[in-house]
Amino acid sequence: MFSARVPARWRPNRVARALGRIRARADAVIDLTESNPTRVGLWYPPGILDALADESGLAYDPQPRGLAVAREAVARHLGRQGVRVDPSRVVLAAGTSEAYSRLFTLLCDPGDEVLVPRPGYPLLDHLTRLDGITPRPYPLAYHGTWEIDGDALERRVTPRTRALVVVNPNNPTGSYLSAADRALVRAVCRRHGLALIADEVFLRYALDGEAPARPATRLAPARGRSVVGRMDGVLTFGLGGLSKEVGLPQLKLAWIVVDGPLRAAARALRALEFVSDAYLSVAAPVQLAAGRLLEDGDTVARSIAARVRRNRDALRGRVAEHPAHTLLRLDGGWYAVVQVPATQPEEALVLDLIEHDRVVVHPGYLYDFPREAFVVLSLLPAPRPFEDGVARLLTRAAGAAA
Repeated sequence: MFSARVPARWRPNRVARALGRIRARADAVIDLTESNPTRVGLWYPPGILDALADESGLAYDPQPRGLAVAREAVARHLGRQGVRVDPSRVVLAAGTSEAYSRLFTLLCDPGDEVLVPRPGYPLLDHLTRLDGITPRPYPLAYHGTWEIDGDALERRVTPRTRALVVVNPNNPTGSYLSAADRALVRAVCRRHGLALIADEVFLRYALDGEAPARPATRLAPARGRSVVGRMDGVLTFGLGGLSKEVGLPQLKLAWIVVDGPLRAAARALRALEFVSDAYLSVAAPVQLAAGRLLEDGDTVARSIAARVRRNRDALRGRVAEHPAHTLLRLDGGWYAVVQVPATQPEEALVLDLIEHDRVVVHPGYLYDFPREAFVVLSLLPAPRPFEDGVARLLTRAAGAAA
């Protein structure tokens, strides 16, 4: 009765079942996978949501690309980060997941393929399959820093490949695209006629120094320059949104910035307008409030950045006390990857942490790491439980290696 795009079985995996048993007993758990900024004790400015009460929202004015006032607010926000964006090149969506779906609808027929990074966020697999297309993973290689395996990327392209997805910085590796990687993806897209989808949701959260020039759809044009038409023949779509940009995931507002050759970009915008007109999913109140939310939310973003840096430094110090463990290099984002001794399967370690230490981490296989043994943890939790959970994690992993 149901399509092959939804799972045939709904049984939770072993990790989810173990966590469910612990929570059913109301045991206290340190969740080192928590990525919801509204649940980790961050300070939000009083009245940050007041703009949602604008009575102009009582009038229904459906605009497929989004209300002009909201698209202008996004352009101003990106402009404050050093890149001029024409508001006419902005298309709004109810979250970046929906933005991906719009782009897959625009670019792909059922059965077509898109290239996605590995290790990478598992949501991309679900989103592609829900749209009836196939994810084709291309590997990121780690040699002290993360980089795209160019030969492997080239081999992944088939006659049905329609787009290449880059996540900058990548989730969970925290790696920004290097200059060599930017040149590589441009060249592959030009050679094979692919569109480029640049997911930039974590871009502003650089852990050391400044983030690369934003937006990365332009893959680092000169700061202060217009981005339109500067992509060397590559039709490019950049994704961002309130969820990560200012720590407001509940408000469901994201954007697509369209760049590339003028004619191709214009055609893409017209087609996106047609697709979006079938849904009109973004609520008027959040569009009208976008300018205020982005301005006031900068305070939240600074708090997130400070939290992430503090926890990264604490994690680095703790891992240094355990020579058999390695904190893989991370340059930005909210996540960290720790390589632990491969003396037992990742799942066994994660289950032991849940059942005996009341600590939750993600196993590396969830993100398609190519081998054992890695764990992935969020850098968002409050500092005290974060450090406590990390100590339990490293002690458990070291004990398993003894």
